[in-house]
Amino acid sequence: MPIRFPKKSRRNIIRQSEDGSIAERSTRVRLRPRADWHKRNFLTSVLIPSLFVRRAGDHAPRPPQFPKIREGEICITWIGHASFLVQTHEVNVLIDPNWSMWLKVIKRLKQPGFEIHHLPSIDFVLVTHAHFDHLDRRTLRRVAADQPIVVPMGVGNLVHDLGFHIVHELDYWQTVELGPLKISLTPCHHWGARFLADLHRDFGGFVIAANGRTIFHCGDSAYFPGFKEIGDRYPVEIALLPIGAYEAPTGREVHMNPEEAVKAFLELGAKTLIPMHYGTFRLGFEPLHEPPQRLLKSAREHRIEEKVLVMTEGTPVVL
Repeated sequence: MPIRFPKKSRRNIIRQSEDGSIAERSTRVRLRPRADWHKRNFLTSVLIPSLFVRRAGDHAPRPPQFPKIREGEICITWIGHASFLVQTHEVNVLIDPNWSMWLKVIKRLKQPGFEIHHLPSIDFVLVTHAHFDHLDRRTLRRVAADQPIVVPMGVGNLVHDLGFHIVHELDYWQTVELGPLKISLTPCHHWGARFLADLHRDFGGFVIAANGRTIFHCGDSAYFPGFKEIGDRYPVEIALLPIGAYEAPTGREVHMNPEEAVKAFLELGAKTLIPMHYGTFRLGFEPLHEPPQRLLKSAREHRIEEKVLVMTEGTPVVL
């Protein structure tokens, strides 16, 4: 049966941990713009010019050469933005899949790494929150094949009619077992409203444990102290962390910048950092090429450059 819980509307999300203690685990960012947000015009300086930019990437990409995966191995393919295909020798998992060329009026500026019909059979789908760049109903409808989908609390009604067998709505720190996988929802510092008044929807990241290996997909998050607790609770090996959209049009701190992603990575205690959430949609004032450059500079300063894996869309990597 699907896991369901009553909806809650709150600004600070309070959870009871496994030991019975009560603590603030995840926070919703302020929706009020920063006082000086109007000094830069996102519409004229970013949005309108991007409409005339030719999309980068192969417009007719070849099918990916998915390798044969042995027991204990994990294959990760970055599709673009926050979308990943994660494969073990037993299952294929899609996280935040998005093949759309537009987010309403925001143009996709980098082609997906491969075409959606090149996907292997998908066993499970994970969606971190309800924002349009992460929960794309058109894409989800195309990949739905009566398999289970996992979402945060309050997001289930957005996906239950798309063709999925079971919708699991997870609370923070809760785990659901899907075949050989254990999927846990972690807190973050973001917000999950599909629309402005849509404040009952939760948001978070996922820890995926399989065959002694652990992947953490952060979803969307500004930096917050909770990364250390996530690392204390789970032996994170591979961390998929957002590094773009940090110069938000509203001036709000809603995403990590590259230096904060390095800090989060160190607090997680992970072994490999894979950056995401950059180079696909122009969601902030920063240029598309800037986030990975700043990330690598910060990684060199912290002497962890060898732990950073900057992926190419559509190219599978076995770890």
